[in-house]
Amino acid sequence: MTAAKPRVLLVTDLAYQARGRRYCDEDIQLSARLREDFDVALCHPRDAAALMDSFDLVLVRNSGPVLEHLAAYRDFRARALERGTRVYTQLTGRADQAGKQYLLDLTAAGYPVIPTVDRAADLDRLPVVPEYVVKPKLGADSIGLRIVPREQLDTVAYDQDVLVQPLVPFRYEVSFYFVDDAFQYALHAPDPERRWHLEPYEPTAADLEFARRFIAWNTVEHGIQRVDACRTPEGALLLVELEDLNPYLSLDLVDPAVRDRFVDALKAALHALATKP
Repeated sequence: MTAAKPRVLLVTDLAYQARGRRYCDEDIQLSARLREDFDVALCHPRDAAALMDSFDLVLVRNSGPVLEHLAAYRDFRARALERGTRVYTQLTGRADQAGKQYLLDLTAAGYPVIPTVDRAADLDRLPVVPEYVVKPKLGADSIGLRIVPREQLDTVAYDQDVLVQPLVPFRYEVSFYFVDDAFQYALHAPDPERRWHLEPYEPTAADLEFARRFIAWNTVEHGIQRVDACRTPEGALLLVELEDLNPYLSLDLVDPAVRDRFVDALKAALHALATKP
């Protein structure tokens, strides 16, 4: 008799319209590959809490900004933590899973991150530049982001849980993709005006050391994480975001061998989680 495959509930919003990306295509293709090793069912994030008890583990993928289903996400998270549900990515992440507070924490700790404050009294800690980025602490996918000239910073409503950062010049953005703590591949956007026009990127040892600092800081034992950074004109890397909730993977843009290696790593990680005592 053939042994039963582990049952995976893949949480995704196939209808979400992301700018410059087709979330649904990635999850359709990924779920097809995962079915080689698992019994897989897809569900909307609003249904995850009601369905998860019938599965061996939950894989959160392109589920869209939680702002669009915040109550359902909080219910799912609370139930999963209470019941010890095996969730991939692990729900103890300190980065985007918990909002943007980590940008403040990393700034205060001296990490190489775009300087970030959330109080008018702290604006003098930021570099003096012509324009600043103002975005909500619970924002995602640039929702609610706006550019504010320096002379208008006194109009920012800090009581509405926003962050302020200098609008820094950069040569390009680069993303590093990890399964658990293992680096998989990197992609970069050569044109700063076209964030999602990505190309393969060969990271240096220093680049990987930079990315791994944030993976280590986050202390996530199992999960997919994406470290987004920008390259300054001086050549340094600064963290833009640490995506540990549902990072889009741009798997259609990597070499097939790289994609296969990523899927194999993900399968192995899910098998390990499904059999973890």
